[in-house]
Amino acid sequence: MIVRILGEGQYDVSDEALDRLNELDAALEAAVDGGNEEAFRSALEALLEGVRTVGVPHAVDALDESDLILPPADATIDEVRQLLAESDEGLIPG
Repeated sequence: MIVRILGEGQYDVSDEALDRLNELDAALEAAVDGGNEEAFRSALEALLEGVRTVGVPHAVDALDESDLILPPADATIDEVRQLLAESDEGLIPG
């Protein structure tokens, strides 16, 4: 699966890593739902760092479409709230 972090790049993430990323996504969704800015910031960074850790940078010169698109590290809670409203499964489906 190819995951794009906006403003940063794409990462190849194995299907086996999705369970852990879903846990991080659930924490992010809970922080957004609670309106807790500090928890939101921490959860967003944890999710993005999780992708960076389990993923392998996708070839920069490849023109492959991303399977998932995540917000940049400097996204606001309102921006992420809007992204979550567009999906019933959080930012990482599954």
